[in-house]
Amino acid sequence: MIPIKNKKKSFEDTVQEMRDFSMKYIEKYAPSKQQLKTYLLKKYLKTKIPSVNKSNINDLINAVLEDLEKTKFINDKFYSNSKAKSLIQRGNSINKIRSYLFSKGIKDKYIKSTLDEIIANNEDQDFFSAIKVCKKKRIGPARDENNRPLFMKKDLGILARSGFDFDTSRRVLDIDKDEYLKTIGIVPNPTGLNRTFSREVILDSLEDNNYNDIDGNKLLSTPVGSSACQSSH
Repeated sequence: MIPIKNKKKSFEDTVQEMRDFSMKYIEKYAPSKQQLKTYLLKKYLKTKIPSVNKSNINDLINAVLEDLEKTKFINDKFYSNSKAKSLIQRGNSINKIRSYLFSKGIKDKYIKSTLDEIIANNEDQDFFSAIKVCKKKRIGPARDENNRPLFMKKDLGILARSGFDFDTSRRVLDIDKDEYLKTIGIVPNPTGLNRTFSREVILDSLEDNNYNDIDGNKLLSTPVGSSACQSSH
C-alpha cells in the first residue's frame, strides 16, 4: 500500500492521488464498483486531508468512481458475468453466486442477466455443480458405496450450506455410482478399475485438486503425483 504523504495537497492533487490508488487497486484485484468504493472510504476517512472536508469525501469518491465507470475501468456488468463464470467452474450453486454478487454491490439487473444466461445455457446447472462439489469434497456418490447411507444426512447438510435446494441435493446423493462416474468423465470397466475418457478430463481432474473458497483463496492443494491424485490404469 502506497502511503499518503502528510504534506499539504491541493484539491486537484487529492483527486489525482485517489485515481492513482484506484488504478493500482483495479490492476491488482479487478474489483466491483462497491469493492473499490469501500477500499477508498477506508483509506481516506481515516486520513486527514487539509484540502478536503471529511463530509465531502464520499462525494469526491463517487465522482472518481463515476469517471472510472465512464471510461470502463470498472464495469459491474462485466464483473458479474466473469465472476459468475469463475464461480460456476468451481462448483458454486446459483444461490451462492447470487448471494456473492449481491454482497459485492452488483445491481439486481446485472445479477438477473448473469443468472438468466447461466440457466439458458444449462437448465440443470445446479445438478452438475453439486456433482462437482461431491467430487471435490469426496461426499455422496464419491464415497465408498457402503458409507453413502451412513453419511446421507451430513452430505445433505454440506450441499445445503453450498446453496443447493433439497431436491437437487437429494437427486445428486441418490445418483447411481456408474452414472456418477460417467457424469464426471470416468468409465467403469470389468476389472473394477476406472479410466478417464480423455486428456481434457485428466487435466480437469488434476486441476480439481486445488481447492479454493468462493473468493479464490487456496484452501488445500494436493501435489500432482501424490497418491491422492494418481488414478489406476
